[in-house]
Amino acid sequence: MPKPGPAAPEPGSPANGQADGAQSPLDTGVAHIARVYDYWLGGKDNYAADRAAGDAVIQAYPGVITTVRANRALLTRMVRYLADEAGIRQFLDLGTGIPAASNTHEVAQSVIPGARVVYVDNDPIVLAHARALLTSGPAGITSYLDADLRDPRPILEQAADTLDFSQPMAVMLMGVMHLISDADDPLGIVTSLMSAAPEGSYLALSHPAADIDADAMANAQQRQNQMQAEQVTFRRRDEVARFFDGLEMVEPGLVRAPEWRPAGQAEAQTTAALWGGLGRKA
Repeated sequence: MPKPGPAAPEPGSPANGQADGAQSPLDTGVAHIARVYDYWLGGKDNYAADRAAGDAVIQAYPGVITTVRANRALLTRMVRYLADEAGIRQFLDLGTGIPAASNTHEVAQSVIPGARVVYVDNDPIVLAHARALLTSGPAGITSYLDADLRDPRPILEQAADTLDFSQPMAVMLMGVMHLISDADDPLGIVTSLMSAAPEGSYLALSHPAADIDADAMANAQQRQNQMQAEQVTFRRRDEVARFFDGLEMVEPGLVRAPEWRPAGQAEAQTTAALWGGLGRKA
């Protein structure tokens, strides 16, 4: 487990970090999942290749836009629960994506102004936008790491510059583990991250569902893999549940994303091929 890091940056000031060998070249001619996701959310930080890939997936699974919006809404509800009800003050947000509405630090610091958030991604466009837009409130801290989720060690080492690994934290893996193939040991990655987190920490995770609207999701996965550099692996509920092995699930457990503590009945009835859950390390 990493030791508590050195003194954190002054509150309100962003801190930069970069994992060894994590620099990624910018290629706008090839679709990138973060920019495709931005396109689905109605953002402007995407290119023709991203839009073409996004449209191809929409043709295969028209519910993809509803699903990515459900993922964003789930992140907001989970962060608010963690800060407001669980008292979590530290967040490690992996696979940040291009900033959108209600980012992790904004939600957390609206409840706990001194909350600390470390964002991790390995897309140069994501990082450029993060450093420009994900600005901490005056009492809190945000930092950004250019790092690959497939190698947790440097992430944990550098996150310790901002986060205190002797205190509970939330590890956020929202809509990112489908980018990790079975060959890259996704369970091992999650285990490494949660092993480094102290007791009382939480794992917040969402994952595209292979077993909701299965035929359409299989077509969507195939289209996405044909048109973007990053290959995706959608998983069944029982496969996603394994990420939470050894953790205490927060009610209502691992459910369709809109069913996790929805704001109202209309949200609960939203159609989304996405599993989501929150587990606590006891």
